[in-house]
Amino acid sequence: MYCSNNWQDYELLDASDGERLERWGKYILIRPDPQIIWKGVAKHPAWKKADGIYRRSSNGGGGWIKQKTPESWDISYGDLKFRLKPMGFKHTGLFPEQAANWDWFSSLIKKAQRPIKVLNLFAYTGGATVAAAKVGAQVVHVDASKGMVAMAKENAALSGLENAPIRYIVDDCKKFVEREIRRENKYDGIIMDPPSYGRGPGGEVWKLEDSIDEFVGLASQILSDEPLFFLINSYTTGLSPMTMNYILDLKVKSRFGGKTESDELGLRVTQSGSFLPCGASSRWTCEK
Repeated sequence: MYCSNNWQDYELLDASDGERLERWGKYILIRPDPQIIWKGVAKHPAWKKADGIYRRSSNGGGGWIKQKTPESWDISYGDLKFRLKPMGFKHTGLFPEQAANWDWFSSLIKKAQRPIKVLNLFAYTGGATVAAAKVGAQVVHVDASKGMVAMAKENAALSGLENAPIRYIVDDCKKFVEREIRRENKYDGIIMDPPSYGRGPGGEVWKLEDSIDEFVGLASQILSDEPLFFLINSYTTGLSPMTMNYILDLKVKSRFGGKTESDELGLRVTQSGSFLPCGASSRWTCEK
């Protein structure tokens, strides 16, 4: 399991009865998580002290039924800074488990000792963008949501990267990659964090199981002659990490060699010492 042990401003305090108890900076949140199917083991005292509680509705969806947090606040991961905003569908604007991937590709970029150009697809609020830019990469950040791209710019500025070589693009990721193929633009690293289901700005439908094989094949065409890494994240329940591993082997490793590895992403639960699964990642790198 890929896990980060370096968080100071985030902590998964406890997990029980379908909910996470989390500390984000100085604020305590309770949010639903479908992976938490065990019941009756909520022991941490902070369950009674939550500043924000998100509950699902019987009609679908849900909302924050308690919110004593400010509209937004900032947390840090090392020298990276992020602005949190409790939003609809339980989100805060950051996936803390992704820090394990930030550490992984940041190390590769630093060790490369050459200019590295990274493409971040389905880039959300820019956690990976900020991490890559902080270690000197040139980054192209693509997401279909104008609001998420605006938050990514905020996060970059908080981390002192307002003048860094980051290009922000609001677009359908597949259409952007197809244009980059025609333009013959190339990238040394590709990060993609595709949703299970979504729509692009023009109403384009994305369904992961139907689209990911073709999309990775397209993206592999814009890898440079000396690519450094390719990272795929998946939050689709029931989709094995080895499925993504197989696709990377077919589309990337077969052309460039190197190695592919895949595993679950996870967060350590303070109360129990066990680890909560939070999705999966497949990683290809030129290093053998």
